[in-house]
Amino acid sequence: MQRNTSGQPTVRDAVVDLMRRLGMTSVFANPGSTELPMFRDFPEDFRYVLGLQEAVVVGMADGYAQATGNAALVNLHSAAGVGNAMGNIFTAFKNRTPLIVTAGQQARSILPFDPFLSASQATELPRPYVKWSIEPARAADVPLALARAYHVAMQEPRGPVFVSIPVDDWDQPADFVEATRISTRFRPDPVRIAEIGDALDDCERPALVVGAELDRADAWSEAIQLAERHNARVYVAPMSSRCSFPEDHRLFAGFVPAMREKIVRMLNGHDLIFVVGAPAFAYHVEGSGPHVPDGAALYQLIDDPATAAWTPVGTSVVANIRLGLVDLLARPAPRGRPLPAPREAVERAEPTAVMSVAYALQTLSEVRNAADIVVEEAPSSRPVMQRYLPFTRSQTFYTMASGGLGYGMPAAVGVALARPGSRVIGLIGDGSAMYSPQAIYSAVQLDLPITFVILNNSRYAALQEFAPVFGFAASDPVQGTDLPGLDFVSLANSMGCEGVRVSDALSLKPALEDALSSGKTRVVEIVVA
Repeated sequence: MQRNTSGQPTVRDAVVDLMRRLGMTSVFANPGSTELPMFRDFPEDFRYVLGLQEAVVVGMADGYAQATGNAALVNLHSAAGVGNAMGNIFTAFKNRTPLIVTAGQQARSILPFDPFLSASQATELPRPYVKWSIEPARAADVPLALARAYHVAMQEPRGPVFVSIPVDDWDQPADFVEATRISTRFRPDPVRIAEIGDALDDCERPALVVGAELDRADAWSEAIQLAERHNARVYVAPMSSRCSFPEDHRLFAGFVPAMREKIVRMLNGHDLIFVVGAPAFAYHVEGSGPHVPDGAALYQLIDDPATAAWTPVGTSVVANIRLGLVDLLARPAPRGRPLPAPREAVERAEPTAVMSVAYALQTLSEVRNAADIVVEEAPSSRPVMQRYLPFTRSQTFYTMASGGLGYGMPAAVGVALARPGSRVIGLIGDGSAMYSPQAIYSAVQLDLPITFVILNNSRYAALQEFAPVFGFAASDPVQGTDLPGLDFVSLANSMGCEGVRVSDALSLKPALEDALSSGKTRVVEIVVA
């Protein structure tokens, strides 16, 4: 493979020009031999963001793309790198995160001989968890393929796409890509959105159930206005990966669980349920009976026709979330309706000999500024977090919609890169932290103000607590769920990061304040029950 000396633009030239015009000058990657030519003569205005493992690479890119609102560029090492990254590609798909995932491929001339590091059927490997996948037929087609990939990734519902690029393509001649603009938002069917508006006006006890797409669509203001207009209780949808309504608002009513019978029980008494920017509903285990309470009508506003297609009852309108809410707010004001009863106050957690998760998160809430961003992956602690660590501002909470571990730590790095000047808190369980601890290295090297708060209960508590659902007795052991001997401070130190281990409840507040005020990457390991 030799340099192009013809004076014509190369694939590399055309791709760099395209990425620059798309605002994608950060490349999240882990280098491999089949990708090296991509980075020769690397532009000074581009940034290479190194992850030490491919799942970390994709997690960082996911956090960055969500926080910027633009697609992020990922480069992985052939089939092996895509395989390593697949868990977080799945998470990006569930998160609706726009990513252009590229991977190296062996030289076209030796592909017939099944060479070392080649990817057989490269486009099939990440499916079905990418929106589109291609290995261009010619080197000259690579820039156009990447342009198309960008527009597919950014179209609602957003998501990752995949482009396999042979190693010898980069020095081949290619044309620059003509600039194109494609709209990415669409208004709802006026007849159907009017039907939802009429139903909201006519009902007696409405409930809004809000999900991650509402925050992604920058529709907080519209959601608050709609709730206040109708004096509707507002719930968060099951497994929502973003915060979509201020949790200190008078109308906020709590979090809907991911079990059919519990959903019906929680929403009982409402005669209209309007699900905005979320599935209706995400279930974790099988259930039986109705999907909504008897006598309740279900309406849904969602940007994904595939999600609307499996909604089991009711009426779904497919459209951009914000534009749908704007249309509802353009209607004449409805009749007055009394305020629903407020949510019960949360009982204060007190210090105990072995610190409770409730006390730890209550303390974190007290030292955290409302603008500080939290990226969470502590599944067993999430119900406690929902009581003791409220979020009151848009785009200050991120987690994974997939249920797969290894996302939170690298996503915190990506969010911090995208939001310079903001403090970021990675709230991570001990089991989760062991999936992608290499993110600490990237955070240190990038000098990012991230405090990784690791809740160490020496077990996979979520599995132990969930076991009775599957017939385990309270005293039955759950194999493979104990995690003794983990030392996150030593792990952090090995990557150049300062850390502190806290087991005394009264020492927690100063430890958190010190880490958050440092402006550096820090680890605070909290020993909890």
